[in-house]
Amino acid sequence: MKAVIIMGSKSDLDYCRKIAENLSEFGISSILRVASAHKTPQKVLEIIKEYEKDDVVFVTVAGRSNALSGFVDANTVRPVIASPPYSDRFAGMDILSSIRMPSGVAPLLVMEAENTALAVAKIAALTDEKVRERVKNYQDRKKGKIYKADEELG
Repeated sequence: MKAVIIMGSKSDLDYCRKIAENLSEFGISSILRVASAHKTPQKVLEIIKEYEKDDVVFVTVAGRSNALSGFVDANTVRPVIASPPYSDRFAGMDILSSIRMPSGVAPLLVMEAENTALAVAKIAALTDEKVRERVKNYQDRKKGKIYKADEELG
């Protein structure tokens, strides 16, 4: 399994690299691409066609008016995770364009690069025992931090 991360513009590259770094911790490779549903819809379709024959999850990273996530989801049978980077513009309310989708269009919405990678890993874990074990270890480490913090206070 691999993740194809499509960003609406290169301004989202740092955020996408964080997703890719977190994916590598689960042993999942990723491919970074740039295409806009508004400006280059044909390019988006070409990317989908290039990769959807493989075992992939598409991750879409677009802010403002996030047509990218819905557009990708409407054109593939593969899972799509919308991961819009947080923006202080509009008090973060541009996220609403990632939430409301028309019927028959269902990208998942996950905030934060680390959580996006975890969601991809959990999808991969359905069929990949190694990834499943990495997800379990990740969850155990997170739980351990809470227990340790509590012990430090007591």
